[in-house]
Amino acid sequence: MKVKHSKLAEVARLFFKLGCIAFGGPAAHIAMMEHEVVQKRRWIGKQHFLDLVGATNLIPGPNSTEMTMHCGYERAGIPGLFIAGACFIFPAVVISGLFAWLYANYGHLPSVEPFIFGIKPAVLAIIAAAILKLGRKALKGWELGILGALVLTASLAGFNEIIALLSAGVLGAFYFILKAKIAGRSYLFVPLLSIPVATQSVLQLSALKVFWIFLKVGVVLYGSGYVLFAYLDSELVVKGLMSRQLLIDAVAVGQFTPGPVLSTATFIGYQLYGLGGAIAATAGIFLPSFLLVLFLNPLIPKMRRSKPLGYFLDSVNIAAVAVMLSVLFQMSRETLTDWRSIVIAGISVTVTFGLKKINTVWIVLGGAVMGYALKLI
Repeated sequence: MKVKHSKLAEVARLFFKLGCIAFGGPAAHIAMMEHEVVQKRRWIGKQHFLDLVGATNLIPGPNSTEMTMHCGYERAGIPGLFIAGACFIFPAVVISGLFAWLYANYGHLPSVEPFIFGIKPAVLAIIAAAILKLGRKALKGWELGILGALVLTASLAGFNEIIALLSAGVLGAFYFILKAKIAGRSYLFVPLLSIPVATQSVLQLSALKVFWIFLKVGVVLYGSGYVLFAYLDSELVVKGLMSRQLLIDAVAVGQFTPGPVLSTATFIGYQLYGLGGAIAATAGIFLPSFLLVLFLNPLIPKMRRSKPLGYFLDSVNIAAVAVMLSVLFQMSRETLTDWRSIVIAGISVTVTFGLKKINTVWIVLGGAVMGYALKLI
């Protein structure tokens, strides 16, 4: 029992820390997790971590938050899943809630731009290091290299990432099954199950309606957390429940808080129905992720042991790395816009690759300090 409690405490400490410093979006979050749970603590092997990343990209919800749940499950079972997810979400939810209270009472948001200015180029180095490590593990042959290049090209061209990942998985699985069949082996596909999502309308604005709106979004939200705002525009702005300016301000909150972007649900829920609305929106947006990971995690090792599904996972894994590389390219183009950001990125890359055992916390904090200092010039 003491050992289990010790593992839960480890999980809580790690993911609370990451929840406090995880800026830069899902790619950066996953890069930080890879450093902490694969390299530093060795809770998970590189191959299994890759399998988790690939599988997580195929289900709805915030990918990096779901990865924290997978990591917690691997370390401390089902309690670890819930502890990891809750601890990762908690800092962002509290910060978003504080901003929501300030916004409701004073009508504006605090300015933290100088610090975020430095953090953004710093996390580019963290993402690059993770891509290099995961890419080496995922690239198991020239065929997967070609598949990854195709996905990278499609992603840079603006092709839907989920369709690209699924297409890569199916195409790769069929290719390797055909290759194995030619070599004298044949396999049977296991069909994937789809669960229909029921919808219904709620007539009055209440905490229950807020919960229902965000639960629906959490069930169907694929890809980047920023897609959340498109859903909320149709669910809330178009129906006259909130202004578009409020939605724009919510986007700003998501950009300068650590952890999952979906924590802005807390901010929006507070504006809609006070503290009850904040709690309802937060519970609704994240509940599907907890349930999906609880269902999916035990299946991933079975998928790996199945030859056809193993081929599918290998193909999705290289595709996921390609998507991360595409995100890195796009973030670099948007972030490295002047000499200050280039200097911060250069120093961060040098430190990250030169001091390989340095904790990602110092990279993030160093970027924030450099950003603030250079903004004064």
